[in-house]
Parts: sequence; C-alpha cells; structure tokens
Amino acid sequence: MTDNVKRTVAVVGAGVIGASIAFELQRRGYQVTLIDKGEPGRGTSYGNMASIALDFAAGSGPTTWKKIPRWLLDPEGPVWLRPSYAPKMLPWFLRFIAAGRPSRLREIEDAGMLLTGRVLGDFRAMLSAIGAPDLMTDEGCLAIYETEAEFAGDRGHIEMMQRYGFEFEVLNGGAIQHYEPTLSSKVAKAVLLPDNKSIRDPYQLVVKLAAAAEAAGARFLSGSVQGIERKPDGSKTVILESGGRIEVGSVVLAAGVHTRTLAEKLGEPIPLETERGYHTQIMKPGISMRYSVIWPHRAFMVTPTAGGIRIGGNVELAGLDAAPDFRRPRVLVRHAQRVLPGLTVEDTSEWMGHRPALPDTIPIISASSKVPGVFYATGHGHLGLTLAATTAQLIGDMVSGEKPAIDMKPFRIDRY
Repeated sequence: MTDNVKRTVAVVGAGVIGASIAFELQRRGYQVTLIDKGEPGRGTSYGNMASIALDFAAGSGPTTWKKIPRWLLDPEGPVWLRPSYAPKMLPWFLRFIAAGRPSRLREIEDAGMLLTGRVLGDFRAMLSAIGAPDLMTDEGCLAIYETEAEFAGDRGHIEMMQRYGFEFEVLNGGAIQHYEPTLSSKVAKAVLLPDNKSIRDPYQLVVKLAAAAEAAGARFLSGSVQGIERKPDGSKTVILESGGRIEVGSVVLAAGVHTRTLAEKLGEPIPLETERGYHTQIMKPGISMRYSVIWPHRAFMVTPTAGGIRIGGNVELAGLDAAPDFRRPRVLVRHAQRVLPGLTVEDTSEWMGHRPALPDTIPIISASSKVPGVFYATGHGHLGLTLAATTAQLIGDMVSGEKPAIDMKPFRIDRY
C-alpha cells in the first residue's frame, strides 16, 4: 500500500455520526470520501429530537422482562413490539434482558457516562470548528412528572445521576412554570437538567458538517455500498452497487442499522436492530418554548427546533420493512397537549426513522476484530446526536493510531 493510499479513508454513512467523523478525519489530514445512498442528513439524523442528553440511561433493567407482555398488547404504550416481528426479535431480546442484570447494568452505566462526560466539550469544539457555535442552545431540559407516583417511579434514574455527580435540580409548583411558563400547573414535579442542551436544527447541523468536510477537501459520493474487499497489500476496496470500486487505506462503517449487513459480510455479525422512532413537527404551535421537555413516564420529548416545535420519541420494534404506523406520533401529540395546554397543532408534518439499537444500549466504537483498517461507529440508539462529536474524536484517534483518551474496551465490536 502506497503512502498516498494509507492516508485515504472511506466513511460509509452520511448521518450525524458519519458526517462528524468525515469532518474530523479530513481535519487530521486524511483524504476522505463520504458515501451515502442519499443526501447527507436525510436519513435517521433528519428527524431526531435535537437533544444533547448527558444523563445516560440504560435501556434494560432487572425488571424489564416483566414489561414485555404489555409491550405486545398496548399499541399506544412507550414501547410497541409488533407481534409479527416478535419471533425475529427473540435473540436480541434475550441479550437485552441479560444486559439488565444488576452487575452488568452498573458496567453499562459506567461506560455510557464515560462517553457523555466528554460530550459538551467535544461538541462545542466541533461546532466552533465548522463556524456554527450558535446551533447549540444555552437552555437545558426539563424532565416532567404529572404525579408524585411518576416521580417516585423514576427514582432509579435520579439516584444514578446523583451517583455520577450529574447536575440537576428538583422543582415543585410555581418553580416549574418559572422556567417554562407554557407547562400546565397540573405537572406535579420537574427535574431541571441544565447541561442537557438542544440543537436548533439537527438536519442543518449535518449539512454544515458535510459542507465543512468538503470545503477542507473531502468528497461526497452518492451510492449504496455492497461490500468491502481486503487486498494483499492491506488496502481496502469499497464496492458500490453501481459497480464502482474505491481503493482506500481505511474504512469507517457508520451507516446506522445498515452497518449490520456490511459487518456480516466481513464475518463479524453484530446484534443491531432498529428502534423505529416517530416525530410530529409543528410549525404553528401557538406557543413559544425556551426549554426542551421530556416526559419519562410517557417516553417522549417536546423540543423547540427546526423553526417550530417537535414532538417525538417512543419506540416501535417492527424491523426495517414494515410500513409506518402514524397512530404513534398522534398519541404523543395528545399527551403533549395535556401538559402544554396552549399547544395548537397546525402546519404539521410526520416522520419515522430507524435508530440503530444494540441490546446493551452502548454503541460500538471499535476497530474491526477481523479486518485491520476497518472501523465501526454504530449502535448509538437514542444518543446518535449526543455522541456524534465524541465518537468522531475517538474514531479519529483509532484511525490515526493514537491512544484514545478513554478506555475503549466497553465499546469493542466483539463484546457479544
């Protein structure tokens, strides 16, 4: 492999993770080709909830297995598992339940908080580097609880934040409306999370990252990647569906849930599933919000972003191919109107995307265990936006042969 080829990298996937990595590697002196079958930011990153969430929460716990029957029966619940897809989900669910064992849960929380502890510094540096520091808000997030029982039910998460020294403040009564006057006085309690910021337009963030990478010399290539070949000299050939072939020194796979197929072809299958998420974007909401709001009991958020107010979240487990069920975002809008009584629903659009989810909640940020020069950045679940800049820094270190600032063992691809 020539020195020129060694300094070339193909980044597969132009969502917020891939675009961040492409920008970071181009900054470090690599010649980057960013590849996606669509335009940068038009996939899952387009519709995320614009949240920079530092209070990492594991998906599974010791009693999670008891909830699965309800998930099968309640199509309006926080998690909806389509019965027809349940058999395909069984291996993933077994790993998901195992991840909730108390001993494993603490390891997962340690790993998640290890990542999120770097997020604000990494994100602000990345925004400054692309000339867009104002894309991040100054305001934080409010977690709301309609009843004292809901608040008590979230005790485990609050205790976790205390354990890791995460900054928060419990609010009661009029103090809640002091921060966010649009909230109903019927909200019993709220927790102010001052460091959980928002992005003013997550799609524009990806557009700006890709544009900054291109301005520094990267190129964007539209195409579907079918596989990767390793050549005798150690270089890699990225094979496109069109028949095109791109020779590079390194490859970073950051294609969300679609990374699963490419990993299988390289002989290292990963238990990557899609958690389908929905949002409703309201451009004439009739209210103006300062803070993003999360309702843990209902598992959704309301965020001022993209020129309006976005309501979304929840999880649907139904695979890649099933048609969207837009009853789900409409349920969330009804819930939002209960706690935001002034909210009007005019000039709206509905959207569904595929979060790449691993059963232990923490992402794969790793060199390949099979093919030197191939790296993975996938499985970020609900934290793709949150962890984008930090993932880019860690992948940048690995591709460059530098020692990352944190222990990368929890995020290795062969941990399953």
